[in-house]
Amino acid sequence: MTRLSEGTALQDNGGMSHGDLMAGPPPTHLPDDPAATELTAGAEPTDVVRRHPASPAAWAALAEQADAAEADDVTVYAYARVGYHRSLDLLRRNGWKGHGPVPWEHESNRGFLRCLALLATSARAIGESDEWERCSTFLRDSSPAAYDHLIGNTSS
Repeated sequence: MTRLSEGTALQDNGGMSHGDLMAGPPPTHLPDDPAATELTAGAEPTDVVRRHPASPAAWAALAEQADAAEADDVTVYAYARVGYHRSLDLLRRNGWKGHGPVPWEHESNRGFLRCLALLATSARAIGESDEWERCSTFLRDSSPAAYDHLIGNTSS
């Protein structure tokens, strides 16, 4: 068996090679997000969203800021949903096919994972149990480490 890349193996079958269907898709690693640098430097999330409206990190920071300020749960949900959808666009542009690992350990993935966690918890807060289940499961499937870090002890 030959390994092509992380998560992809080939089976040699008498001169014919076939992908290992059980290996699953390789992890998705998003590119650096310029908004993350600005946020780390202390820029206001609202200003960063205006400069980088496609940034998952910017939307996650805005949702987290609203959550920390005890804003209405619907506001947090709305910010997280925008970040989640912007994240899906970015994931797809970077080879993600709708499933597979999006590791927390890769710093640039954290904006997406934070948006997904905030979408899950704010959905639960507004009584959207199906959305809570779907998003929390999606987070756990994408990155067990992100799930543990962001939701783990608050899932009940």
